[in-house]
Amino acid sequence: MMLRTANLDFVLPPELEAREPAELRGSGRDDVRLMVSDLANGDVVHARFRDLPQFLRPADLLVLNTTATLPAALRARRENGEEIALHYSTSLPGGLVVVEPRWAPHPGPLPAGEGELLALPGRARARLLVPYRESKRLWIAQLTLGEPLIDYLHRYGGPITYKYIVNNFPIDAYQNVYAHEEGSAEMPSAGRAFTRPMLACLRRSGVNLAKLVLHTGVASLENHEPPYDEWYEVPLRTAKLVRATKRTGGRVIAVGTTVVRALESSVDRDGNSIASRGWTDLVITPERGVHIVDGILTGLHEPRATHLAMLQAIAGREPIEKAYAAALAHGYLWHEFGDLHLIV
Repeated sequence: MMLRTANLDFVLPPELEAREPAELRGSGRDDVRLMVSDLANGDVVHARFRDLPQFLRPADLLVLNTTATLPAALRARRENGEEIALHYSTSLPGGLVVVEPRWAPHPGPLPAGEGELLALPGRARARLLVPYRESKRLWIAQLTLGEPLIDYLHRYGGPITYKYIVNNFPIDAYQNVYAHEEGSAEMPSAGRAFTRPMLACLRRSGVNLAKLVLHTGVASLENHEPPYDEWYEVPLRTAKLVRATKRTGGRVIAVGTTVVRALESSVDRDGNSIASRGWTDLVITPERGVHIVDGILTGLHEPRATHLAMLQAIAGREPIEKAYAAALAHGYLWHEFGDLHLIV
């Protein structure tokens, strides 16, 4: 399967879209497939996620995003009576939020107007103020809920889903086992296959674990837009572990693109990892490169997705093209319930 090198465009067959969690396919979370891109020799290795420890070394550092997924999809009704979905994306200073109105789960922006009022469950309301930046999908909105946002979402919301998900699954299906700080509109799914026994096994084998937080907004699947601003925090302990790993020759391996974005946003002028928190608008491209991350564990990304540019920044173009051709040829599964790709 040949890929167009300019933007890694390819056709994703519907049968390679994971439509349900691995647990419902007769296996455990950690029994998804694992494709390994060995950057030292150019090989692509096919394994199971349970084999992950054999591809890591003592003194390697795995960095996890401990954000938890919110039930961020709400039913909404327009003033003309039309039923739509409203997806919460992120909170802004001043009590405003970024939302995405859509005809769930179908793709494409939903035409809306400034000042439009949407009725929400429990007599709540959302008023669309202005488009978020130049987006055709996202709006800055003011919510009138009568209770804190997170409480309201847990009362009335559900997980954000897309057209390839045909059944409803509980919010627990969209949580990583190590998640504890609520704030993400969608699951940072690279960590979904981890189990507590797997994490314990990695520690016993000498692999170090570090944590940070980046709260994800809604995914940009339709127009392959660059990522929006997201809130993150890299704690001091994690920055120290990153620097120590670099000094001792270990590898800093990000669990997911969110971790890459947070770590690469938290550097000093010399490119050293530091503790920081705030909003990041960093877009990682091959031209920009990476300063902190040596490898990544990630899912398989949509054709032409901006995350593919991040993978090229880490590994180069040819290894990513080779890996995606292999994933298509060997029937790997895409999306949040799919298989994983380790690049080291």
